[in-house]
Amino acid sequence: MAVIGSVIDDKYEILKLIGQGGMSRVYLAMDKRLNKQWAVKEVTKNPLDKNNDVIVRSAIAEANMMKRLDHPSLPRIVDVIENARFIYVVMDYIEGETLDKILREDGAQKQESVIEWAKQLCKALYYLHTCKPPIIYRDMKPANIILQPNGDIKLLDFGIAREYKEQSDGDTVSLGTKGYAAPEQFGGKGQTDQRTDIYSLGVTLYHIVTGQNPCEPPYELYPIRQWNPTLSGGLELIIQTCAQLNPDDRYQSCADLLYTLNRYEEIDDSYRARQTAKLRGFIAVAIAAVIFMGVGVTGMTMRTLTDNADYANNLELGEKASNDAEKIDYYLKAIDIKPAAKEAYMSLIETFKYDAAFTIAEEEQLKKKINANLTALRASPDYADIAFEIGRIYWHYYDYGKTELSDNQITRMKSAIQWFEDAALYGAAFSDYYQMAVIYRDIGKFNRDITLDIEEASDKGKYRPYFDNIRELLSMSDADSGGSEIVRLELYRLVIYSVETYARKFKMDGVTERELQEAFDSARGGTENILATTEKTDEIKNNVTNRFEDAQKAIISAYANKEGGGA
Repeated sequence: MAVIGSVIDDKYEILKLIGQGGMSRVYLAMDKRLNKQWAVKEVTKNPLDKNNDVIVRSAIAEANMMKRLDHPSLPRIVDVIENARFIYVVMDYIEGETLDKILREDGAQKQESVIEWAKQLCKALYYLHTCKPPIIYRDMKPANIILQPNGDIKLLDFGIAREYKEQSDGDTVSLGTKGYAAPEQFGGKGQTDQRTDIYSLGVTLYHIVTGQNPCEPPYELYPIRQWNPTLSGGLELIIQTCAQLNPDDRYQSCADLLYTLNRYEEIDDSYRARQTAKLRGFIAVAIAAVIFMGVGVTGMTMRTLTDNADYANNLELGEKASNDAEKIDYYLKAIDIKPAAKEAYMSLIETFKYDAAFTIAEEEQLKKKINANLTALRASPDYADIAFEIGRIYWHYYDYGKTELSDNQITRMKSAIQWFEDAALYGAAFSDYYQMAVIYRDIGKFNRDITLDIEEASDKGKYRPYFDNIRELLSMSDADSGGSEIVRLELYRLVIYSVETYARKFKMDGVTERELQEAFDSARGGTENILATTEKTDEIKNNVTNRFEDAQKAIISAYANKEGGGA
């Protein structure tokens, strides 16, 4: 047991005990280098106790898994220290109270708060489920959720989380908290997947909004309005759908669940009853005005036909326009006619890309239309396609911050993150661009955060998934040899830059010399095989080529000592 005032690993001064369980304790500690507070989880080793061995291995697995996660509703692991007697896991210190404590003291929570927490938890689970490989949390319950003073929540305790394995028929170990855990977590009923977490989230919402603990009598999830008739029928339906015994009867993804949460009032039976009453009143009036309605319908039909014709006409005029300014003007007019239609946005983006530069002025034109129509766009099945293309134009062509002396690649990646996030969130998991959107998003987040992570000594464990992502992009590029030369050159520049900058870090995180050399060779060969056809691509190619030597030296230097490097 750590002594108050002692210092762990010459870095972390123990300030006080803030929590404890059967085999672990959690302390508040001060980082003497950064003058920052962390939480330190201490796990005791006892080689003679088989149960203890499971706990120790679980703690190590949890730490290794969480080191590569990056989401506002999840704590960060910044350090793992192991000695003969203890394991210390250093993580974010999160102020606040767990929801189970709040429920014990205050009872059921306000519906509006529960809906907001549900959305945050849904987004956190969505992030975990879209990791590579997907992470199934498996222990959603109020005790693992902290409400922070600012009203946001954090999801804690990844001790029984697991990586989803496509080839597996079932989980190795049946774990979970009875009452909250899905049926498939017990009794060998197959492998847990994202629908398992959706079940537990539904039960957790039930507990929070009703105050009824599913681990206590009557041990049954009654409709929530049986406990509180003022609650929403829409929320009741959402919770019942989440908590179906058969996984096929639940929401199939957190994206589906989030979409419904954002519209829970629209599926409320009282809401539908009000709408029905309004409709009946409308019909009564409409019958009296049926003759005039005929005229109105004819007018509306003609207006719709006219709008469609005007929209198509502007698209056609844009295609035939002799210069970019005219094209842009026609496409903007088309968007005004049909704000949620896909074609005009895509044509506008293609026009912006034509000169290989997405300017600030063009960004203002695009964002003005997107922001004005965002609600309608997000309700459209085409929004994910549009968001993905916006992400790509930022990633490859945005020229804000670019100078003759320095490239703005990091700025471009940062600006693209939100759009790839939307493309993944609103798109279908089986779509062509979904995997690429997730990869682009995660690469962007890495480059956005890595400088601060290094400064806070929390970067360990983040280089392996980053390397896997850029290697996956390389594989996609090799399969699409006919892709845009600027897109391919920007990828090769990213690979060479990463090899040159992070070779030692890659080695530290388990990337072998052979893997790194193969990525370098692929980028170098791809660059050399491109015949640049414009001044800009020729400039990029020269920039990449000039860094070959330094990148190769970085590999040789990083793996000069073969211990731990492995070819």
